[in-house]
Amino acid sequence: MARLETSAESPVPVRVVAIRIGEWISRLGEIWVDGQIAQLTRRPGVATQFVTLRDPDANISLAVTCPRGVLPDTVSEGSRVVLRARPDFYLERGTLSLRALEVRQVGLGELLARLEALKRLLAAEGLFALDRKRPLPFLPRQIGLITGRASAAERDVVENTLRRLPGMRFRLENVAMQGASAVTEVVDALRRLDRDPDIDVIVIARGGGGVEDLLPFSNETLVRAVSDAFTPVVSAIGHETDTPLLDLVADLAASTPTDAAKRIVPDLADETRDVAQLRARARGRIRARVDREAELMAGLPERLRRTVRVRLDREVEEVAGLRARSRRRVASLVDAGRADLDHVRARVRALSPQATLDRGYAVVRRADGVVVREPADATGTLRVRVARGEFDATAV
Repeated sequence: MARLETSAESPVPVRVVAIRIGEWISRLGEIWVDGQIAQLTRRPGVATQFVTLRDPDANISLAVTCPRGVLPDTVSEGSRVVLRARPDFYLERGTLSLRALEVRQVGLGELLARLEALKRLLAAEGLFALDRKRPLPFLPRQIGLITGRASAAERDVVENTLRRLPGMRFRLENVAMQGASAVTEVVDALRRLDRDPDIDVIVIARGGGGVEDLLPFSNETLVRAVSDAFTPVVSAIGHETDTPLLDLVADLAASTPTDAAKRIVPDLADETRDVAQLRARARGRIRARVDREAELMAGLPERLRRTVRVRLDREVEEVAGLRARSRRRVASLVDAGRADLDHVRARVRALSPQATLDRGYAVVRRADGVVVREPADATGTLRVRVARGEFDATAV
């Protein structure tokens, strides 16, 4: 298809643009489309029925015209369908629609098979891993609650929470919890609450229902939005037997909305009772410890006296033993010293000149003190020393 050459000086008419758009769209031919019936208008006797087909994962829809006999009677608003259609562009209105040639309702078995395949895909990506689960705060400041307006689920969560913890604050987001717009509204509410810094935990609550009613809570867009949220998310969808994919990705899966209320806040009465019991146990422990210490202190002086007495007696014995050993050691040293002294004295005596004198020898000195060693040295008056004294002599 040749490109239109246009400018401000040579524009083309609207009809030309519309015709070219219609020609381009008509080249698409027949296509198969998967979607959910968001709006259905059945008019008896009318040859054409008009349907709004919505994308299950996005807020996008297309108008569909269904000739008589193409749309099965079992199809209703909210049904999941696959249709074979041809895109049509209406020149007069400039609108795009699909003209259905064949419509097939997706059966429950096929829906469950799709959910199982999606579950395996998300599990392989790690969205359901336990290490991704975040712990819930023990005492949240404010709870974000996503639920239907004036629903039983809202009443169960709010009333049971306030019964357990009076004064708890909520921020309610009332949205559609089933139907074509449920996924978009729940995801938008989740993101609004996730951006609120005062919200410490988010609860998505809905009562029970059929498998098709709970399909929005197994939607891939919603599951991924919960996985990306920064605030812990609690899933409280359906009854105990209902297990949408939201239960697997949420940080906590409650069996019912009432169970969610029990899991997100502590019971004030139970906590008060536990504190009282702990206080009583602490007092009992302290009292027992004080009594035991008092008993120990009461017998401490006598034990100290006995201990000191035993210690003193032992020390006295040790001192006496040391004294005796010291005395024996000193006596031994004195005896050894006396023996050594006697031995030295005997040696000194043996070597002393006195001993020589005692044997009859004498020492002769001249008057000038010189010892006479030769006869020639003996002159004049001499001084003779013998063993028991001295006397004078004259040399002849």
